[in-house]
Amino acid sequence: MTPVLDLTADPIDLTAALVDVFSESEQEAELADAVQAALTAQAPHLEVVRSGNAVLARTDLGRPTRVVLAGHLDTVPANGNWPSRREGGVLHGLGTVDMKGGDAVLLHLAATATEPVHDLTFLFYDCEEIAADRNGLGRVERELPEWMRGDLAVVAEPSNGVVEAGCQGTMRVVLGTTGARAHTARAWMGRNAIHALGEALRRLEAYEARVVDIDGCTYREGLQAVHVSGGVAGNVVPDAAQLKVNFRFAPDRSPAQAEEHVRAVFDGFDLRVEDLSAGALPGLSASAAQQLVAAAGGRPVAKLGWTDVARFSALGIPAVNFGPGDPTLAHTQQEHVPVEQITRCHEVLRRFALGDA
Repeated sequence: MTPVLDLTADPIDLTAALVDVFSESEQEAELADAVQAALTAQAPHLEVVRSGNAVLARTDLGRPTRVVLAGHLDTVPANGNWPSRREGGVLHGLGTVDMKGGDAVLLHLAATATEPVHDLTFLFYDCEEIAADRNGLGRVERELPEWMRGDLAVVAEPSNGVVEAGCQGTMRVVLGTTGARAHTARAWMGRNAIHALGEALRRLEAYEARVVDIDGCTYREGLQAVHVSGGVAGNVVPDAAQLKVNFRFAPDRSPAQAEEHVRAVFDGFDLRVEDLSAGALPGLSASAAQQLVAAAGGRPVAKLGWTDVARFSALGIPAVNFGPGDPTLAHTQQEHVPVEQITRCHEVLRRFALGDA
């Protein structure tokens, strides 16, 4: 039986209801069914369509601007933290931070903001927590591209209730070294491929990461070894080794520039790019973005991780992150969110949508 969601309920209670519908990546169908049924029944002012396990809804009021509000329905696997529980002013459980608190805020807004000053598009999508090629937004972009269009995109990723602008890019490269096998009793007859990684590690240890200010937001780059592999047996000089390095780069670098930089750092090494995703510039000069910043108060900050705002930025749409929860708690067993953050994020987005900022 499809769970029944009350989209007009307090967003705190709606968050708990969403958390209690299990929706690990690739298992979102039950929650997507519930979201689709609730939007269809409780938000007759919206056009609602389904794409796989993504549910899309939008107004068509002829407003001069359109804002896209996006949140993923899936979570990482449970780790003894499901279903939800509330202790005082804190809601605990899988997805409370990443990102069913944000989903609840958007669903409540979708059902209750019937006369917004912007046309609104809501994207509740699947498979964000796994490989990028499975991400539901990619499918929407390919099959229903008009649903991705707008003057501003707001991704309700956890941001501690602060506008986090843009995002950094991410790149993972693999450095390979080769040697020659020999018995360790006669090691001088071989060449140790693991030892050959030493120079690369020394360069990483000496590396000074760049700090850059873009539109008043401070992005801190990072170049870190994340995995080392090699070795044949306890008495064999290894003839092959690999070092994986992750580069988090500020959005003023293009992917090509990021790759050029990393290749320069590791000049002389055999290097292969394993994964690469562009960042997203802050986009704070857009009028709708300024209205959101005004509604949120405070000063926007840089998003140091990678999020789906980059997908919108690649389409030429300014995009920001704004949602309840501490992003450092995402994917942890201790995932929890102060309920007042859910309330505040709802109030901010409602003021923004209704033009009360």
